[in-house]
Amino acid sequence: MLSPFGKALRFDNYATVLSTVNMGRYMMNTTIVAVGMAVGQILTSVLGGYAFARIKFPGRDTIFRIYLGTIMIPFIVLMVPTYKMMMIFGWLNKLVSLIVPWIFTAYGTFLMRQFFIGLPKELEEAAIIDGASRLTILRKIFVPLAYPAIATQFTISFLYAWNSFLWPLVAISGKSNYVVTLGLADIQGGYHANPPIVMAGAMMAILPTVLVFLMAQRYFIESVSTTGIRG
Repeated sequence: MLSPFGKALRFDNYATVLSTVNMGRYMMNTTIVAVGMAVGQILTSVLGGYAFARIKFPGRDTIFRIYLGTIMIPFIVLMVPTYKMMMIFGWLNKLVSLIVPWIFTAYGTFLMRQFFIGLPKELEEAAIIDGASRLTILRKIFVPLAYPAIATQFTISFLYAWNSFLWPLVAISGKSNYVVTLGLADIQGGYHANPPIVMAGAMMAILPTVLVFLMAQRYFIESVSTTGIRG
């Protein structure tokens, strides 16, 4: 097979990355972490966003402002306490240490809250009159209407988890639990004199993120196009 430049396409570098460097295992680990973190963040953000948007309780706005303010805390401040917590739980060098500490996100809660605020109150009031519970209203009314926001958050969370490097570098020590970013660093260290191998690894690392963005692109467009006409 020829490339547009008249050169023969070679796929042996990809085979080398998959077999020698074990990039396939690293990509599987990263997929588990990224999907687990994204699903966890969506679950907590939907519940928190609905509570802050629709349920009145004492100190709601103050608690929300404090929670939102945690966005300003640098990650480096949280790294040591989180590491000690993972050590206590016995989760160091396990994929769970890359998922559970990050399933709560103030940004995701803010995103869902703003979306739920924009939905007409009449929908919720009609469901309450019909005897629906809060959980039923959230599951059958709010969540289906929030698919664009959920897709947006899933994409952001997935890309963040896929590209994360510093925390996996601290929490993971065994190569069997390496993620893609650590695998790329390993390739650069072992094949620094062989750029085709490094570029093949980089191509394999970025391909899933491109596919996720392309699949979620229509939800971004839908979210932008409906923002001005809701509620």
